Amino acid sequence: MLKKVTVNTIQKIKEAGEKFSVLTAYDYSTAKYIDEAGIDIILIGDSLAMVALGYETTHSVGVEEMIIFTKAVSKGVQRAMVVTDMPFMSYHCDIASAIRNCGEMIKNGANAVKIEGYSTYILEVIKRLTESGIPVMGHLGFTPQFLNTLGGYKIQGKTQEAAEKILNQARELEKAGVFSIVLEMVPQEAAKYISENLTVPTISCGAGKYCSGQVLVSDDVFGKFSNFKPKFARKYGDMKALIYNCAKKFDEDVKNGNYPSEDEVF
Repeated sequence: MLKKVTVNTIQKIKEAGEKFSVLTAYDYSTAKYIDEAGIDIILIGDSLAMVALGYETTHSVGVEEMIIFTKAVSKGVQRAMVVTDMPFMSYHCDIASAIRNCGEMIKNGANAVKIEGYSTYILEVIKRLTESGIPVMGHLGFTPQFLNTLGGYKIQGKTQEAAEKILNQARELEKAGVFSIVLEMVPQEAAKYISENLTVPTISCGAGKYCSGQVLVSDDVFGKFSNFKPKFARKYGDMKALIYNCAKKFDEDVKNGNYPSEDEVF
């Protein structure tokens, strides 16, 4: 029987100076395959708003949709830790609704939730969640849900002062109880400095190689889209071409009478 990845597993990897991998998944079969491949954490990212549902930003996805995707992904996973991104405005209104919404993700198969940003209120939410038995992954640096207040897709922590600010925020998240922290679009040197001064592991999303974990959107890794790829993403395949070519060949076979064959009928 496969040994399940837990918050303790992730912490031990950090303490051993080793690395762990994180990929997004939004459906049963993708989650099943990347789990079998050895990915340590599977993130049901609110990026699904754009790559799975076609929305323009992550702001448009809601709790109900995240529950559906959490159910699907968790059914395909045996080993990896499943973490659900809490969508925009699902934990911002009051602590009671934040705990209720996060609890729904756990009830529907997640092992932890991810919460973006830093404030006195968010620290209290994290504290109350962990007290309620819900592990929390933090997220600092560029936080997509705060896109409008950040003024666009901008690198964070570019100066010593800015890096110190993120480190201080990370330390507060750590005290509140997070088991890990995503650093997104932070210069590598700043991410290294922040990571070396924390007890919990950090996860790089475009923050260089010195974090304990690396996370990418699976659609970027698989090459499902060719019109946009973040600078920090690496394409390992060409799923767009595979899907297109298979669909094209099927279309041709249907129209020229080559499908179905005698072996494919009753």
